[in-house]
Amino acid sequence: MKVTSAQAAKLLKKLNEEYSALIKKERLSSTFLAASGEDPESLRPAYDYAETQRKLAEIEKKVRTVRHALNLFNSTHTVPGFDMTVDQILVYIPQLTSKISKLSEMKSKLPKMRVDDRYGKSSNIIDYTYTNYDIAAAEADYEAASDELARAQLALDTLNTTEVFDIEI
Repeated sequence: MKVTSAQAAKLLKKLNEEYSALIKKERLSSTFLAASGEDPESLRPAYDYAETQRKLAEIEKKVRTVRHALNLFNSTHTVPGFDMTVDQILVYIPQLTSKISKLSEMKSKLPKMRVDDRYGKSSNIIDYTYTNYDIAAAEADYEAASDELARAQLALDTLNTTEVFDIEI
């Protein structure tokens, strides 16, 4: 079966949902209560242990197969415009996000800021916090990182929806 990375992710989600539903159904039907004097056979829910285990094992095998194919794809396909494989860019994107968050705070600082209520009590001493870096450089780095993040996300999205690979299910 030929799929894109996005389709494989959706297939994994579907398989995991199917597995969870089967586990829940097994939990509800593998045991049951009957009061004294009631006929347990008239209350017994439909449940086939062997068939349920077979279905669970089948889904688990499909999940392993899809995950393996997706991992191979991620470790062997290079993202266009980047000298990185998919698995590398999946690490790079959170790194950029973290960098952007830090730079957002840094670019928002004033060169000199008054510190209020130091140590939780009033004082006649006025303290100031001074930036020890070029705020304009932090702002420029923020813009560059934001642009790089958008470019990386778009390149990954394009690859995930256009490149196909085989999964033998």
